[in-house]
Parts: sequence; C-alpha cells; structure tokens
Amino acid sequence: MKERQPCKYVNFCDFLSSGTVYEQPVMVVDENDKEHKFRRIRVCLKKETRDGDKNIFLITNLSKSSATAKTIADIYRNRWTIETSFQELKKWFNSEINTLGYPPAALFAFCISLISYMIISVIKAALSSVHGVQKIEKELSGYYLADEISSGYQGMFIAIPEEYWVEFRKLSTAQLIKLLKMLSQKVKLSRFKKHTRGPKKPKPKRVFDPKYPHVSTAKLIANRKK
Repeated sequence: MKERQPCKYVNFCDFLSSGTVYEQPVMVVDENDKEHKFRRIRVCLKKETRDGDKNIFLITNLSKSSATAKTIADIYRNRWTIETSFQELKKWFNSEINTLGYPPAALFAFCISLISYMIISVIKAALSSVHGVQKIEKELSGYYLADEISSGYQGMFIAIPEEYWVEFRKLSTAQLIKLLKMLSQKVKLSRFKKHTRGPKKPKPKRVFDPKYPHVSTAKLIANRKK
C-alpha cells in the first residue's frame, strides 16, 4: 500500500492530562489504486514512556463526527491499562497455558486467573489507601504479592478453621473496607518491594570493514571449523 504525502498537523485538537493531541488526514492507496482516507492521531507526551517514547501515533478510520482525536487518544490510553493487566496475569499467574489441553479447561484456568487478579487489585487498593498510591505503584511487587498468596493460603486454611472464614461473608462493604485498611497498616511493605533493574547498556556499534561489507554466519562457522 502506498501512502500519499500527508498534510501537516494543522488541526490542533486538545490537551490531555498526559500531553497534547494533534491530528492530520492521511490518504492511502492500495495495490488496486483505490484511495482510503484515514486520520493520523499524534499524542505529544509530557513524560516519556518506559520505552523512551515522547510521541505516540495512532491510525484510525473513524470519522470526526463519531470520535474526536482526544476521545481516540483517551480510549487508546485506557486500552493500555487492559494490556498491562493481561501482561501481569501472564507473569504472575501463568494464565497462558503451554499445553494442548481442552479449550474449556484453558478458559476455566484463565477465568481463575482473572479472579485472582481482582483479588490482587483489591489488596493493592487497600494498601494504597493507607500507604499512598504512588508508593504502592512504584515500590510494591505484584510478583511477590502473588507468590505470597499462592504459597501462604494453604497454611492459613490449616491454621484457621473453616468456620472462622465464613464470618467474612456477613460483612458489609463498609465493614470489609474498614477491615482491609486495618490489616493494610500491619503489612511490611519491605517484604514485597520491587527490585528494579539498572539502566540498559547501549548496544556496541558495529564495526564496518570496507573489505568485508557482509559476512554470512555460515562462512564464519566454516572458517572456525577449518
């Protein structure tokens, strides 16, 4: 598909809490010389993403009457919160099963992972209300929290009889929130602290030799065998 030269970003849209939004019309011509009109949304971020990007570009065929550029940018930003949730499900709860099992079994396991993630979200919300949202988001490790739940709940069922757990069903929403906040004050966050990695080292520059502009891997292996 060939893209015709697009217009400049002449249509200023609006401010987002995370940056500024612009848009431009784009015309794409397919292999049959048929023209397709799109909108290119550009979000100029105030802060870089974790990958170091300052600009995010979105392509859409939605008309201006159906969705403004700001609306599209908001939807895309919310979409990434969902993507992050699925990434955490994969890392912490092994929601993607590497087996050729029956589809209903895989679906059941995935639903269990979703319920587990809801439990994690409730715990993080309770801890945030006591220790602060920024502290929990930056320092609390979801991996260690999930590991604590998976390794400790069996011992809790042994130490605490079943009839004591039934009492939680009788609590109202307000009572449960109050209890979770009280328990959150006693949590030692140092046990669940993230261990962030250092800055990535830049890749070494490739050395270009005019005499050997390209060397195949097969030749290198053959020379070593000799």
